Amino acid sequence: MAREISLVEVESLVGQEIGLSKWITVDQTMIDAFAAATDDHQFIHVNPERALAESPFGGTIAHGFLSLSLLSAMNYDALPKIREQTMGINYGFDRVRFMSPVKSGKRIRGHFVLADARFRGAGMLMTTYEVSVEIEGERKPALTATWITIVQFDPKDRPL
Repeated sequence: MAREISLVEVESLVGQEIGLSKWITVDQTMIDAFAAATDDHQFIHVNPERALAESPFGGTIAHGFLSLSLLSAMNYDALPKIREQTMGINYGFDRVRFMSPVKSGKRIRGHFVLADARFRGAGMLMTTYEVSVEIEGERKPALTATWITIVQFDPKDRPL
């Protein structure tokens, strides 16, 4: 995929996978930092010995919200830049499903399918992505979601 596209091109890409991010390693240091930031210190995330002994996962796993939050980094890495964009806004999610745990030390990457793109107002393009977060070597994704973002641009740049 081109690293930069124009507003005119966006609608023609609906239905296509337009981004695949690089791999991100989710290690225990990252999991511990996320636990500290969110005050979620459940043992399945932060206690490798106990998680090995008492959980069905064979060790610690990432928080589902950690995997979800990494979509921002995956987005910046994978999606083409829209030439006319002045700002991007996270509008939210219509659906998020945590499908499979991400074990500490595993690598994940994001797949982005542009599901919809609609001009809203003079200087806004609302984009909807069907995203999935792949776990290296695993059959099931870590998560799937419908993610809505807004591309802000100067209204004079809007295609006719």
